[in-house]
Amino acid sequence: MLSNNLSTNEIKNAAGVEQEFQHLSTEGRTRLFAQINESPSLQHRLLISHQETGVGMKLVRSSMFRFNKTIVSTVDLVTPVTISCYTVLRAPVGALLAGTEIANVIAENLSFGASLGASTTILYDCTGNGAASLLNGSL
Repeated sequence: MLSNNLSTNEIKNAAGVEQEFQHLSTEGRTRLFAQINESPSLQHRLLISHQETGVGMKLVRSSMFRFNKTIVSTVDLVTPVTISCYTVLRAPVGALLAGTEIANVIAENLSFGASLGASTTILYDCTGNGAASLLNGSL
């Protein structure tokens, strides 16, 4: 369970600088956080949600976390625009006895996004293979 304040290096920006978020609301299996000291007109939010469908061996959990950040356009310096990035996990939890393979897939996703080749260093600057692909629209 996440704490109500994410303020001890749980979230960092591309420069590796800690970004602090506070809990705003919980509704069902969804939690919403806001960046501490965000501007009311330029929201920076983290949403975490889970949904389960099916029963027994066909039970599947879909989990997601998403960051939305509203900024002022750097083209006209007036228009608010929103950047959104999210990760979705769809796991057949009813057909698994342990989370080992789920953890492996999550690790592969994170390492592809935040590392290069055989590196063991997390690259917050978005130069990791997957992050660079998302940032530049490259394949």
